[in-house]
Amino acid sequence: MKTIVTDSPEEAASFILSGETAAFPTETVYGLGADAFNAAAVRKIFEAKGRPTDNPLIAHIADVGEVDRVADFSSRIAQRLAERFFPGPLTLVLPKHTDVPLVVTADLDTIAVRAPENKEAQAFLRVCACPVAAPSANRSGRPSPTTWQAVLEDLDGRISCVLRGEPSVVGLESTVVDCTTDIPRVLRTGGVTLEALREVVPDMQGPQHDPGDTPRSPGMRHRHYAPVARVVLVDKAPSIPPRETAGYIGIEDPGETAQSDSGGRWRLVEQVATPEAYAHRLFDFMRRCDAAGVETIYCQTVEPTGIGAAIMDRLQRAEKGSAGSR
Repeated sequence: MKTIVTDSPEEAASFILSGETAAFPTETVYGLGADAFNAAAVRKIFEAKGRPTDNPLIAHIADVGEVDRVADFSSRIAQRLAERFFPGPLTLVLPKHTDVPLVVTADLDTIAVRAPENKEAQAFLRVCACPVAAPSANRSGRPSPTTWQAVLEDLDGRISCVLRGEPSVVGLESTVVDCTTDIPRVLRTGGVTLEALREVVPDMQGPQHDPGDTPRSPGMRHRHYAPVARVVLVDKAPSIPPRETAGYIGIEDPGETAQSDSGGRWRLVEQVATPEAYAHRLFDFMRRCDAAGVETIYCQTVEPTGIGAAIMDRLQRAEKGSAGSR
């Protein structure tokens, strides 16, 4: 299969309408989509990614008016959250309609729904004229792609089309909120902070995942966000390069970049000014480190508040799933 790269939302949508897959940009990360009502097309997503079938997908829609095509949208709390954060990097888990194939929801009776803010994504979804089921457009377990080039690194020849767009603005996946309970709960931290959610729903609960539970959100059980390189979390930037060929990302200056007396050196360094910039650059930096043959990536920790909560979630998962932990 030859993967087509296009700048045309109409051309990308034509693949969705013909039962194929297409990757598309969003403000969070690039997604890999198929018609959410076409079970055979959705299965192609799992095949292309090597994704476990018990990992649910997110239904992407053009605007809030399409939520009720796939879900029961009667919850007033869900409506308030959508009024405030749609379109944007928020996903709501709602009771699903019976006509949505179970392959989309991993046999759950709930479905995750979001409306992306990215203009190319909105144009693409409007032409599709159907909800598009999509996880991130990468091989399962790898860092999510924030550029169209990263999509091709993982999926060239495995998917039908890539809609070319700008690098993702947020750089981390959407926040997922379960709205099927009396008190809503964040299932996955992401582009909308817990603090912002509590401005709308003051009693919003933070993440509390039980490994024995059936995951109601993508990214909750399986290995995620891990580069080939070993990931090590550090409170402070190392003052000299470590013994191995390494990369560093963080807010503090890591010091000398030349080779140290111990024979180690910084191959790549990404110093960021803010947590928002950290989130924006993290996955791309991990991919660049792998491409450069970096053995270990040192990642400075941040305060787990605001977007920092999502950064720490991804860093901890990457550390657990990276080469040094397998």
